[in-house]
Amino acid sequence: MEYHEEEENGGPVLHIVVVGFHHKKGCQVEYSYPPLMPEEGHDSHSLPEEWKYLPFLALPDGAHNYQEDTVFFHLPPRTGEQKTVYGVSCYRQIEAKALKVRQADVTRETVQKSVCVLCRLPLYGLLQAKLQLITHAYFEEKDFSQISILKELYEHMNSSLRNAALDGSQVYLGLSPRDLILHFRHKVLILFKLILLEKKVLFYTSPVYKLVGTLMTVLSLFPGMIEHGLADASRYRPRKSTSEDVSLQEVTASADDYVTISVSDISNQSSQSSEEGKDVQLEQSLEILETDTALSHHDRGDIGTHTSSGFGQHLKPPSRSSPESSESDWETLDPSILDNNHQKEETEQKKDIEPTETFSKGSPSESLPITVQPQPKAGQTVLVPGLVSGLKEDQLGLPLAVFTKGYLCLPYMALQQHHLLSEVSIRGFVAGATNILFRQQKHLSDSIVEVEEARIQVHDSELRKVLNPTTADLRFADHLVKHVTDNRDDVFLDGTGWEGGDEWIRAQFAHYLHSLLATSLQPDNEKLLADYGTAFINAWKNTHNYRVWHSNKHPAIAEITHGHPFMGQYSVADVKIRFTHSVQNSERGKKFGSAVMTTSRNVVQTGKAVGQSFGGALTSAKSAVSSWFSTLSQGAMQNSPAQEGKQ
Repeated sequence: MEYHEEEENGGPVLHIVVVGFHHKKGCQVEYSYPPLMPEEGHDSHSLPEEWKYLPFLALPDGAHNYQEDTVFFHLPPRTGEQKTVYGVSCYRQIEAKALKVRQADVTRETVQKSVCVLCRLPLYGLLQAKLQLITHAYFEEKDFSQISILKELYEHMNSSLRNAALDGSQVYLGLSPRDLILHFRHKVLILFKLILLEKKVLFYTSPVYKLVGTLMTVLSLFPGMIEHGLADASRYRPRKSTSEDVSLQEVTASADDYVTISVSDISNQSSQSSEEGKDVQLEQSLEILETDTALSHHDRGDIGTHTSSGFGQHLKPPSRSSPESSESDWETLDPSILDNNHQKEETEQKKDIEPTETFSKGSPSESLPITVQPQPKAGQTVLVPGLVSGLKEDQLGLPLAVFTKGYLCLPYMALQQHHLLSEVSIRGFVAGATNILFRQQKHLSDSIVEVEEARIQVHDSELRKVLNPTTADLRFADHLVKHVTDNRDDVFLDGTGWEGGDEWIRAQFAHYLHSLLATSLQPDNEKLLADYGTAFINAWKNTHNYRVWHSNKHPAIAEITHGHPFMGQYSVADVKIRFTHSVQNSERGKKFGSAVMTTSRNVVQTGKAVGQSFGGALTSAKSAVSSWFSTLSQGAMQNSPAQEGKQ
């Protein structure tokens, strides 16, 4: 499928930008072609409001610790645009004394700059390969005033990418699922499920090229996600200043600019509910979506204020419809982003509200309706017929609408974007960070993926239970690991062969997801659902991406065989797989493994199974084994066919 939308503006590449570090002003744009601000010229430091974080994304935190680095980042669409802008930046630093032409503002021993491409196409690896060569040549000039090479880059890229296809292997250039499996092993499936559940997932490591490479490789396991699933992945509003506090903003606005929902509008819904109770229903049921016509920070400061007619809500309606955006402008967000102060009271009062109620100011033809939906109960799926993902889908409804409606994908997140982690309009994210401040604030995420150690920290114990792999899941993960490991020393494959190669791994995950979707349509077959994890299936059905998928017809899904690809009777091999997984991933398992290693080491050193050190190690190993097997037996009971069917 060829990309044709770039024809209106001349090509898929929007800008070539040079970002430098100034000793007084910090990171700033030094050059852009075509100019980011046409009225100010190509050497202007000014930035569009939507792209105010560009300098900090292109020149990452801690860049001075590396001679060179590569960054993938996403920018929100500008006014008039509808889709994510994909950025690739190549960073380098050079000693100031090596410059042929040293400008007056160069006062430090090294000069740090990044050359970046802003593009409409998610061709990360391809852009990186071209950009690295140009960046090297640009620095070899040792005169940064020579910008003709950057203009040539712009023309060349637009010429070569004008008819670029997003369905070819060039989309995945530089993204290796094979390396991902070798590093994370069985844990890759946990990452896959975390994103399906639309959780707040933070990847952490440095340098940046390892970070963004790992994150985007995980996303490449989702069929069609990189090609067509990230178009709405960066819709956020930058703060007007770094010290802005939304909660303290007070704005005076004309009453005519807002649609008012007050207690009187729903007086007929429940005669038994008190006026205060109705207020709580509205506060907890309204789910506000931030699209390109969403509320600004000032607008949100006015939500929940008192009106002359009572305690109500003020919502600024969209100024225009957006056919490019997924669903309608008033489609609801995931309920978890709402305030939970009155959860118990809301649960009791939801019975009095119909599944969907529509209110408007005046007659229905005079203004846009606002959809009010209750939060779904545990295990209950609330579906709105005919939801539109806004993405280019195949016959199976893929890619899933994961990165839509306030669920962000930020391969690299600068420290200046930290506020997005707690923004009320952001319901979740998959983001990468190198600054330790992100990792320290665990309360802002559901999971932290420490890439270097291949460790996944899931903070909530209930979420850990939901993500706990079933026996069938472990078979699937073990199948991947064995094929990748068996072929790792074949110099002729190098990730390009079929079995154990990159495309083979993506095909396995596509098959897994297809079967998962087909199985989810079999609600009465508890055994089939248990193979994926009944708790996981129930949680997934309440996510935005599943609700969108399920609300539309996908006839091709009928051709997919339902059931887990690795379902079957349990055997001794399954015990071995779970044993290995538990040793590698549970704390008690790690203690057991450590005790065994200590015992083995002492046996080798002493040559005999006697001595105080060995006796202590043996006692430690015995205690760890006893405790660990107790846990293992409980886990086996919980994951037996009978138990998994009852969950």
